[in-house]
Amino acid sequence: MTRTFHDLDISSLKFWAQPPAERDAVFAQLRRQQPVSWHRPAETELLPNGEDPGFWALTRNADIVAVSRNAEVFASGQEFGGVMLEDVPEDVLEAAHSILAMDAPRHAKQRKLISSVFTPRRVAKIEEQIRAQARGIVDTIAPLGEIDFVEQVSARLPVWTISEMIGIEEADRDRVAAAANAMVSWNDAEFVGDGDAMGVLLDALMTLHTTAFGLVEARRAEPRDDLITALVQAEIDGEQLTEEEIASFFVLLCVAGNDTTRQTSTHAILALQEFPDQKAALLADFDGRIGTAVEEFVRWASPVMTFRRTARVDVTIGDQHIRAGEKVALFYRSGNFDETAFEAPERFDVTRSPNPHVGFGGGGPHFCLGSHLARMQLSALFGELLTRLPDLTVGEPEYLAGNFINGIKRLPARFTPMA
Repeated sequence: MTRTFHDLDISSLKFWAQPPAERDAVFAQLRRQQPVSWHRPAETELLPNGEDPGFWALTRNADIVAVSRNAEVFASGQEFGGVMLEDVPEDVLEAAHSILAMDAPRHAKQRKLISSVFTPRRVAKIEEQIRAQARGIVDTIAPLGEIDFVEQVSARLPVWTISEMIGIEEADRDRVAAAANAMVSWNDAEFVGDGDAMGVLLDALMTLHTTAFGLVEARRAEPRDDLITALVQAEIDGEQLTEEEIASFFVLLCVAGNDTTRQTSTHAILALQEFPDQKAALLADFDGRIGTAVEEFVRWASPVMTFRRTARVDVTIGDQHIRAGEKVALFYRSGNFDETAFEAPERFDVTRSPNPHVGFGGGGPHFCLGSHLARMQLSALFGELLTRLPDLTVGEPEYLAGNFINGIKRLPARFTPMA
């Protein structure tokens, strides 16, 4: 039986090259008219769509949460095509997506191994590093008065944090950061240049794997107090991670750990300017409100816009019958602006509570492993920015084209220089 594609376009590169507000209007229309709808295959520069028949788009918060928490029916594993809207070769999924593209029991075993290295002592050490890094970033920009907020603020903190956690040498950090950025930018013409999208992706993947293998070899010879050493030494029930598994998690950590904080902090500084009453409210009681503010930052930014699942069996969502083997796309940003889940979702509110956003996923086994880390980074960074550079203003953002990361490439900012 052939399905009829929905008239609204959410598949083309042209659609995903639009600013977020224009895309949001289309998703709002889908939520009102047909919250579970069938669409053309995602257009991509990565690979031809081949036999891809299309995908189901889930645009309501409740449906996204329900599917996220039902991993027995909705698969993420490589054998089902992984979690990207586009089809990605299985060897790339294995090398790049780590536990994201795994199902039980392998997912549970690896997540348990990886989680075991985040001891209370290590988390406390990471938090101290983050606070020092946030201070250092503002120390550096304070005398300048005019900066690119993305390059000199929001992109710096996650790379710095991850590098300190993992043990990446300072001389390698820019190269690793550039590769992590390329891993999510292959649908943007600026990043592809005269090359091809798959070449950009594979070059970046090679850079990150080579770095990871070098770190693993070095830490086996000479252990340090860093995350790579802990991953090399981690063991549960006699099992350890292989070099390839550590390298794949290294890629995931560099990419996911970079983009969540980077994009959320950039979108949040824009929102605080657009809603000056909310900036004033946060400054009036920073310690009391930063917790709810960070959740609103993540909801508003929705840094990861979509992941997909694949139905293992025939299932019904809403009034639509999903066949086994069909793609089900979770549109997190749409879920975060769902009128049935949020009061006045178009309003940026640093005191919003409850805030059932799906910015870290919709729950279930794939809930973001680094959510606590991202919250620490955002709290520390905005504590420094808002108290030390209170008159900082930003200009027009340049958006990243693509259906995965809600990215901003550049954002000019000005403030009164501080000695």
